[in-house]
Amino acid sequence: MAKKNLNIGVVGYGFMGRTHANAYHNAANFFDLPLKPVLKAACGRDEAKLKAYADNWGFESTETDWKKLIARKDIDAIDICTPNNSHAEIAMAAARAGKMVLCEKPLSLDGPEGEEMVKVIEAAKVPNTVWYNYRRVPAVTLAKQIIDSGKLGKIFHYRANFLQDWTISADLPQGGAGLWRLDAKAAGSGVTGDLLAHCIDTAIWLNGPLTDVTAMTETFIKERKHTLSGKVEKVKIDDACTFMGHFANGSLALFESTRYARGHKALYTLEINGENASIRWDLHDLHRLQYFDYSDEGIVRGWRSIHVTDGDQPYMKNWWVPGLQIGYAESFTHQVADFIRAVGAGKPCSPTFREALETQYVCDAVLASAKSGKWVKCKHSTKAKAGKK
Repeated sequence: MAKKNLNIGVVGYGFMGRTHANAYHNAANFFDLPLKPVLKAACGRDEAKLKAYADNWGFESTETDWKKLIARKDIDAIDICTPNNSHAEIAMAAARAGKMVLCEKPLSLDGPEGEEMVKVIEAAKVPNTVWYNYRRVPAVTLAKQIIDSGKLGKIFHYRANFLQDWTISADLPQGGAGLWRLDAKAAGSGVTGDLLAHCIDTAIWLNGPLTDVTAMTETFIKERKHTLSGKVEKVKIDDACTFMGHFANGSLALFESTRYARGHKALYTLEINGENASIRWDLHDLHRLQYFDYSDEGIVRGWRSIHVTDGDQPYMKNWWVPGLQIGYAESFTHQVADFIRAVGAGKPCSPTFREALETQYVCDAVLASAKSGKWVKCKHSTKAKAGKK
């Protein structure tokens, strides 16, 4: 029996547009889903680039105006893969039109804008999610299962970093289609909203909410030529950020992110130290989870490397035989599968807009602390309970 289609309209055709299109293609092939995702329409401003993207990924049609895309009756869900400063307008318009909404991270430019988005999305009662894909890496999902089982005992430390090196050159301009992440008007912030947001979302999911933070940021190159104006302008995003904090469960937080770590293209690592055991994960070896259990016999006690490929481990029964690993792209496929399953069951798909707002509040607190030089308390979503994982 043919399954009902879930018609997707994707706004944006860049890096994230490609990862999402690939995920929609693969989800129904590897997962038994209640609805079949269909790439109904792609939307973007540059007609030539849009056509190339749509043709390559097999979209049925194109639109150059996202408002027209939202108005189409044959579109069920709007997937937002645009710069951060356009998330709110597109997401709220889509929700008011009764469309499901999938939004790239971070949710918004700041907490107040995110609050408005949550208010609209919840009033519309449409399915929604934010693309914090690292939750769906099988090894990270396995870490969640181990933590929730209580094997680590009381948590003492959570540390994470996300290191890159692609903005070191002073000749690199800010703004424009390719470099909007260096323009505060488009991005909202630098590494805090781009890279640390991933680390923060994963941390909240694994270890519960952060209560307060103290931070420092640095902009190493103070001025850059702006692509759009052609003028040299002040750089207002953070090139690097380090912060410490407290979790509601009493554990300590230590986070670092930079685009000035020469030799690192995308090094995301996290480590959690508990009373009885510890967990460590590295994006460069993403199919493995490092695990230390103090209850092991002393003569063989040490870090063990868990190869997350077996069918009883998260998501892996849908892929290959044990021992054959998957990668970065599949984390997006997992999110598509989880979203469609949730839609079919009438349940929310985490992280929802409200859950993603928690991460936005932490980012706001980090930037406020860096500016003031003081400890700042983290605001929480009104429906979130501090201390609850």
